[in-house]
Amino acid sequence: MSEGVEWAVHCCLTLAWLEDDRPVSTARLAAGYELPPAYLNKQLQALAKAGILTSTPGVKGGFRLARPLDKITLMDVVTAIEGPDEAFQCTEIRQRGMGAEGPERRFRVPCAVASAMHRAELAWRRALAAQTLADVRAEAEGHVPGLGEGIQRWYGRGASTPSPAAPAGSASAASRRPRASRTSGASGAPPATG
Repeated sequence: MSEGVEWAVHCCLTLAWLEDDRPVSTARLAAGYELPPAYLNKQLQALAKAGILTSTPGVKGGFRLARPLDKITLMDVVTAIEGPDEAFQCTEIRQRGMGAEGPERRFRVPCAVASAMHRAELAWRRALAAQTLADVRAEAEGHVPGLGEGIQRWYGRGASTPSPAAPAGSASAASRRPRASRTSGASGAPPATG
C-alpha cells in the first residue's frame, strides 16, 4: 500500500477537524504534514474523483469533505488511492518450469497460494470496510486530547483564532510560523493526528 493512503486519511481527518465549509488548499494541507504538494494533490484529486472530497478551483479554492466521516470507510480511501484491484495477483507460475511438464488436470483447481492470499485479502477488505473515518477520528482524539482544537489553531480556524488571511503586504501566517523539526514537538507543526 502506498504512502498516499496514509496521507489521504490524515487529510480527510484534518478537514473534518477544521469544522467549517471553507476549502483548504493543497499547499496548506501539504505544509501541515511537510509533504510534497504536487504528489499530495494527486491523492486529493483521487479522493475528489471518488466522491470523498469536493474540489473548488481558483485562488481561494481547495478541498472539503464531500460527506461526513461516518459515511467514509477506510476501504473507500484505499480504493480511491490504490484502485479496486486485489493486492495479490496470481500469475500461475506453477504452470511454468517444472510444472509445465506435468498433466494439465493439476491446474484445473485454483492455486493454493492464490486461494490463501484471496482469503487474506477478503478479510483485510472487510476489516477496512467496517472502519469509518469517524471511528479513526474518535480513536485519535482518545490518544491526543484537544487534537481538533490544536489543528484548528494551526490552520487559523475556530472561534478563538483570527482569520487565516494575512493583511496585505505582510508575511502570511504560515511563513511567520516557526517550523518545527519532526522530533522536536515544537508548536510550529500541527498536532499529530494520533
